[in-house]
Amino acid sequence: MLRAMIAAGKILGGAVGLGASLAALAACGSESGVPTRAGSGGGAGAGTDDGGAGGAGGFGGAGEAGIAGNSGSEVGGTGGMGLPDGPPCAVGDAVGVCIDVEVCVGDYAPTPGFCEGPANVQCCTALGAGACHPETVPQPNLGLVEPPGVGGCPAGMVPVATFCIDRVEAALVRTSDGGPVSPYFNPEMASVRAVAIPFAVPQAYIHQEQASDACLNSGKRLCETAEWLRACQGPATTTYPYGDKLLLGLCNDHRAVHPAVELFGTTDSWIFSQLDNACLNQLPLSLALTGSLPGCETAEGALDMMGNLHEWTADPAGTFRGGFYVDTQLNGPGCLYATTAHNTLHWDYSTGFRCCADP
Repeated sequence: MLRAMIAAGKILGGAVGLGASLAALAACGSESGVPTRAGSGGGAGAGTDDGGAGGAGGFGGAGEAGIAGNSGSEVGGTGGMGLPDGPPCAVGDAVGVCIDVEVCVGDYAPTPGFCEGPANVQCCTALGAGACHPETVPQPNLGLVEPPGVGGCPAGMVPVATFCIDRVEAALVRTSDGGPVSPYFNPEMASVRAVAIPFAVPQAYIHQEQASDACLNSGKRLCETAEWLRACQGPATTTYPYGDKLLLGLCNDHRAVHPAVELFGTTDSWIFSQLDNACLNQLPLSLALTGSLPGCETAEGALDMMGNLHEWTADPAGTFRGGFYVDTQLNGPGCLYATTAHNTLHWDYSTGFRCCADP
């Protein structure tokens, strides 16, 4: 609806405050029938039965006081100051303004690809406005616990031939207190360890050396090439985890639209310099929860070895295997998919891992 309003000129042309946009939306109706008032270039204030809520500070200035409720005796407080005006834009359903990223701070976040002009002018939207913002740090794995290992293997692992492997792709927790690490960000210099937890968001945005350290911190290690292939192909040496015939959709293996094209709304080449964006793996039908596709299972019970995330192996030259949720064919079919074009310090939204160990 917001994009349509912008296109139709219903969100003020040229320059716009977020409050004016919210006011336009408020004019469309109210669940309670209580009137709303836009801030002065700021957000909207809404009356309730207990008294009015203050107008939210918008991009254009301070919000005005909310209107008193039907039975309330006081008006709401005044909203806070916002950010400068700019040309209108929208990221998904979140309306914003095109301004310099240096002033899009605090309760706001910039998103590239939605504004004309230089790269530092981006669509600035309010945090929590309904769109993903690359600076927010979700913790989707909070409270999840790694299960015991199977067949004498360490936690989260299943036995394969003479070694153990994580049943699902790894997530990260802090070594200090076991708290989760957001899977949408590179862990940088944090001390972390790997955990294999079903129905978690697996850790992407990680390079090989970080993955190796995380495995070692859990008493595990990155898989050697021969181990990874044996686990994926099973004792029958199949091409895919489930057999020799490709069955699209059993694994998270062929997203129709590249997530960068969807997120930024263009096929221009600059989007491929933004593959560290935390929002890529938060799009619908992108990264799947670990183990959520039971058909993508190997003979010994490992899940998601094809698709979902590329998986780093211990190759010192830098190799990740298995493909990811956009492609599982370009660099080889299924289990034979191997990317060798990057060194061990490369990372982006598609790079993940799992660990191996001795029983």
